[in-house]
Amino acid sequence: MTDLNSSTFSDFFPSASLETMRARVVILKHVREFFEERGFLEVETPILSADTVVDRYLDPMSLTEGGKRFFLQTSPEFAMKRLLASWEIPIFQIGKVFRRDECGRLHNPEFTMLEFYRPGDDLERGMGLLDEFQQAILKRGPARKMTYSEAFETFLGLDPLRASVMEMAACAKREKMVIPEGFELSENANRDDWLDFLLGERIQAQLGNETPLILFDYPASQAALAVSRGEVAERFELYVDGIELANGYHELCDPGELRRRNAETNELRRQDGKEALPEESRLLAAMDHGLPPCAGTAVGLDRLIMLALGAKSLEDVLAFPFPIA
Repeated sequence: MTDLNSSTFSDFFPSASLETMRARVVILKHVREFFEERGFLEVETPILSADTVVDRYLDPMSLTEGGKRFFLQTSPEFAMKRLLASWEIPIFQIGKVFRRDECGRLHNPEFTMLEFYRPGDDLERGMGLLDEFQQAILKRGPARKMTYSEAFETFLGLDPLRASVMEMAACAKREKMVIPEGFELSENANRDDWLDFLLGERIQAQLGNETPLILFDYPASQAALAVSRGEVAERFELYVDGIELANGYHELCDPGELRRRNAETNELRRQDGKEALPEESRLLAAMDHGLPPCAGTAVGLDRLIMLALGAKSLEDVLAFPFPIA
């Protein structure tokens, strides 16, 4: 791993080899062909916008120009949904996105994302399209499907939809996990913090090792921009070799519900000591106009390329990762 603290300019060489960068170009060509063959239009949307996704854990980078604040996009989702509301056709985009404080073997603050949407798709069709895509690029065969609840019950013997915080804490102790400092041990604690901890500590590494795996039906409290269905959200993620490659939703189309979720998320951000993010956006205006029923998925292309080429780290498939950018 490149030294993050290095201040020398003598090592100007790229991190990835020429052979790897040529292979990267070929994979990107295959990605575009996959969507073009299915009638998707490739689009480009702004990297800088006054709008940003309101997420508890994603911290956008920003700058001020002409007295107005703009955000480097953590995802092209908002702008792409504005196109969906206007055109109602299948679209995809390959572009750069940015996330603060993310750097390591599987993270880079600037990375390449593939995002795609198809009107008329529900949860099943959204997962089906993602499975077709990963088969076309990774050549590892069809993905297995497992619900979020099945994963917790299989690997931890825990029902994630009903287990109390104290039951989750007891599970962590039984599994000899090191509980993060500051985690609240009371029934008033945030359940999703505990679920995310258990998933990351014990479950994720076991997903998608024999064959790619799509995890779906997340708790409704983790819906983000997905439709909720009773206790669960119609959200899905693709895992390969224990690595999360994609996150998809049967997309929320109700602007009132998104406004409610934005306010709720900002309250959690304040509790975490973070700044609140803009709750009103042109996406909400587009949803007020009418967003067609659809499913959408975001794929971390650098991770996908890393796995496709058998590389061990993102810096093996990036010319200039953050430490030497």
